[in-house]
Amino acid sequence: MVNLNGELLQNSQLITTENRGYKYGDAVFETCKVVHGKILFWEDHYFRLMASMRIMRMEIPMSFTMEFLEAEILKTLDANTLLNSSARVRLNVDRGEGGKYQPQHNDISYNISAEAIHSDFYTLPNQENYTVDLFKDFFVAPGLLSTLKTNNKAINVLGSIYAEENDWQNCLLLNTDKHMVEALNGNLFLVFGETLKTPPLEDGCLKGVMRKQLIEVIVNSGDYVIEETSISPFELQKADEMFISNVITGIQPVMKYRKKEYVTTVTADILKRLNTKLRLA
Repeated sequence: MVNLNGELLQNSQLITTENRGYKYGDAVFETCKVVHGKILFWEDHYFRLMASMRIMRMEIPMSFTMEFLEAEILKTLDANTLLNSSARVRLNVDRGEGGKYQPQHNDISYNISAEAIHSDFYTLPNQENYTVDLFKDFFVAPGLLSTLKTNNKAINVLGSIYAEENDWQNCLLLNTDKHMVEALNGNLFLVFGETLKTPPLEDGCLKGVMRKQLIEVIVNSGDYVIEETSISPFELQKADEMFISNVITGIQPVMKYRKKEYVTTVTADILKRLNTKLRLA
């Protein structure tokens, strides 16, 4: 069952070919992890969604309060018998239907879908050969639009196909200035001793909710230093560790980039601190 503007429907009843999110990518979305009815980092997701809608010049309905959208997510989980387990939820917001680049109206439509996932807390995935490389066919434009979670994901789709063709588990994206931006499905962190580096938002990386959480964990650790700074591809070979972050997986360690192999000492410690923060929340 999918929640379309508050009405629970079967998937086949959801979207027409006239939907602007489908036709033009005129949509923003949030992917949330929900554990036994608790939406992790819900406040961060909500405020990022509101900021994205403003940047996309969407007229935010008065009903779009944090409490309303949370209730709609929980209603959707209940309809899919996922309220008492762990689930991935996608909240999609678009401008409904229309055939012109310039929308004839600004009526907001939303839909919510959910699927089961297995893990309540975050664990290090057991992928000893998790290998990445650069995707250089296309580049991310530095700037505000690149930081949003919109339906414009062509570079991520092409990068995923490229990774599969070369038997890699992921690819890393560059911006037009040839700086590292992110992975195909999450933000990028490099570890140099006790210093961690991650690309700044100005370089065009996604304004990730898990990125924000990990920066807070690192800042409050007392043991590590975080630098939001432009990263050259040459630094990938010098790093001790590399990991990718998103709200579903948490932290995905990278084990190999070309001839460089990485360890996971600091990565595992950061993950442990993240789970501690979740338990105390």
